[in-house]
Amino acid sequence: METVKFTQMKDGDREDYDFLARHEIEFAAGTADRLMAAMVDLDKSLSGYKVTRLGHSVQSASRAWRAGADIDWVVSTLLHDIGDIYAPYNHDEYAAAIIRPFVREQCAWVVEKHGDFQLLYYGQHVGANPQKRQAYRDSPYYDDCAEFCEQWDQSSFDPDYESLPIDFFAPMVREVFSRKAYDPAVTRPGTRMPLADTAVAVARNSPT
Repeated sequence: METVKFTQMKDGDREDYDFLARHEIEFAAGTADRLMAAMVDLDKSLSGYKVTRLGHSVQSASRAWRAGADIDWVVSTLLHDIGDIYAPYNHDEYAAAIIRPFVREQCAWVVEKHGDFQLLYYGQHVGANPQKRQAYRDSPYYDDCAEFCEQWDQSSFDPDYESLPIDFFAPMVREVFSRKAYDPAVTRPGTRMPLADTAVAVARNSPT
């Protein structure tokens, strides 16, 4: 069997859908590598900053790693702007949709809302509401998103910062996207983990 038998989905049978399921599983296994390739394309995105969009993403993730963040935070931070090319007006929602099945709910929420939170820094200059974040004041993840933006996002446009190479993060991306999608043990609704861990940060930043 090389293709399904049907030309309309309603005509498919179990054999067809078992066949497609096997193809889907095989294709999904390559998601991490496709995302890493897409990260490189960020350099074709919005210009004008002192660093490229890829440079910003890697710098943000490097700050997260050096702060002792766990793998969910690091991967979410690396991918937080991946939608810039394909969804410039809702890049945050685009990125969140990609990571949501594979990371804590906390991280996906922060990525989804970070665009509104970032307005604090520039909204007054572009006719937008700098306090748009206040709409989410009752969320348990409000402070996490505020910290994410302050420590890792708005601060990561420094051309003199020594970022880790993009390939450094590839094993972490592969690990996250090899998880079972929407596994409650992974998404952990309502669970909050700190963005930074001082003890881990010391170990990661110590000379080897």
